[in-house]
Amino acid sequence: MSISANRKTRVGIVVNNKMDKTATVLIERLVEHPLYRKVIKRRMKVLAHDESNNCRIGDRVRIYETRPLSKRKRWKIDEIIERSEG
Repeated sequence: MSISANRKTRVGIVVNNKMDKTATVLIERLVEHPLYRKVIKRRMKVLAHDESNNCRIGDRVRIYETRPLSKRKRWKIDEIIERSEG
């Protein structure tokens, strides 16, 4: 699928797939503290639309931003980058 150039894309790990056509994706990023210069890990959990229900827990996926699909769902799964073991 071709994604528009102005949409945000992120890579994360699927941590929950118990819902129908929805997966919870954990996105981690490293940021530097502005004063102390220590590198801090920031985490964000988002709900992503999975039309075909083929994501499994532990999969590394690429998601992209889209219009609101429900109260908390604003992302869609673009592709599965790496399958989990098991």
